[in-house]
This record gives sequence, structure tokens and C-alpha cells, in this order.
Amino acid sequence: MTLPVARLAAAEVDYPGRGRALGPFDFVLAPGEIVALVGPSGCGKSTALRLLAGLEAPTRGVVELAAARGETSVVFQAPTLAPWLSAAANVALPLELAGVPKPDTGRRANVALARVGLALAAAARPAQLSGGMAMRVSLARALVTEPRILLLDEPFATLDEITRRALADDVLALWAGTRPAIVFVTHNVEEAVYMAGRVVVMTPAPGRLAGEETIDAPLPRPAGFRATPLFRLAAEAVSDRLAHAMAPAA
Repeated sequence: MTLPVARLAAAEVDYPGRGRALGPFDFVLAPGEIVALVGPSGCGKSTALRLLAGLEAPTRGVVELAAARGETSVVFQAPTLAPWLSAAANVALPLELAGVPKPDTGRRANVALARVGLALAAAARPAQLSGGMAMRVSLARALVTEPRILLLDEPFATLDEITRRALADDVLALWAGTRPAIVFVTHNVEEAVYMAGRVVVMTPAPGRLAGEETIDAPLPRPAGFRATPLFRLAAEAVSDRLAHAMAPAA
């Protein structure tokens, strides 16, 4: 039996003055799995992601992380690049913080940028990059350490639809190379179905498990997948679960 790389068991998070933001919430992440978290605004999706990242502790419940220090990477909605550094220097930061020798940091940063299609932009500053390019630099920075777990917190939310779709394919292609476990937070049901092998639906705050759908199709997705009956049926099933979770109790 394969052991999970992360597990939340009856995890709850309370914030002073705001009450409970999450839970009790149960979640298991298998090695190499891609899971999308969907739910209404404020339901605790990002809170669950922070627990999985080790950025905060639960008020109650259990968080188990098999990934060691430095084996989890997070990509946020904003690229959060250092404006005074080049793209290559931004990507190299996690390696420098981990004590990787200088010659290796530059080489690995350039390889990571090439993987996201930005080999020619290594010297560019963030202000010279488009929104999609800046997000690719963030992805390269997250993947340069070859993490076991990659956490994506609505990374495409501010981008146009064409760029979002291109980046979704980029993420899946990058995943195919090293197969990290991925948890992807999104409000977009179709994006969740396209990118994930499993879609977890959460209730309104405090977020709990409302149900989940397994998407029985190859990853990365084949060309034209969005036009297939399987995709449409899966998107409708997730939407139905979400609508049911948000319906007022009788």
C-alpha cells in the first residue's frame, strides 16, 4: 500500500475574531496525484493549502506531511517575484537559501526557465514580463528544487482565458516530467476538471468535505479533451456537487 505524502485528519482552523475558517476537514494526497480543491469563496481552500504547506498549524486535528523541509513548493495567485532580480536570479533563490553552491544554482535556474519556455528571458526583470511570463517564472522557481509536493493557490486567477489554458497545459507537461503530488485551488470548475485526476468539493465556511469526483482520463490531457462527453459530464457532476453543498439546509 502506497503511503500518502500528506494527510489532514479532522483538521480545524480557528482565527481570533473570525471563528472557524476550516473543518473538520479530512484529506489524503497520494504521491504523484493531482487534486483540485473547489468551493465557494471563503470556504477555507487556501487555509487547507497553508496546512499542507506547513505554513500554519491546525487549531485541532492532525496534519501529517511526509515531505521533508524543502520538498514542498507553493505558487500563489500573485507571482511574488523580487522586482530587483532577474528571472534567473528569482528562480535561483530557493536553491541559494538551501545552500546549493553558486555555480549549480545558476545552471539549475536556467534549466528550469527553459522547461517553462523562458530560456531567452533569463536576464529580464519582472517589470519586463507579461502576466503569463511572470507566472511561468514562479512555476520555474517552484519546480527548481524538484519538490515532492507542489501547491498552487489560484495561480491563474488574474490571467485571460487563453493564457490560463496555455499555463494549464504547461503545468501538466511539467508534472509529467517529475510527477510531484499537486494540490490546485481554483474557483473554476472546468479548470479543475481539466487539470486534476480528482476534484474535491468543499462546503461553505467552515469548509468541510462535500464530496469528490474522479476524472477517469489520461494526464496530461489529450488534445480536444474539453470537447469530449467525459469532460462535460465530469464538469456537470462537480458543478452539481458544488450547488448541493451551497444549498441552504432544509
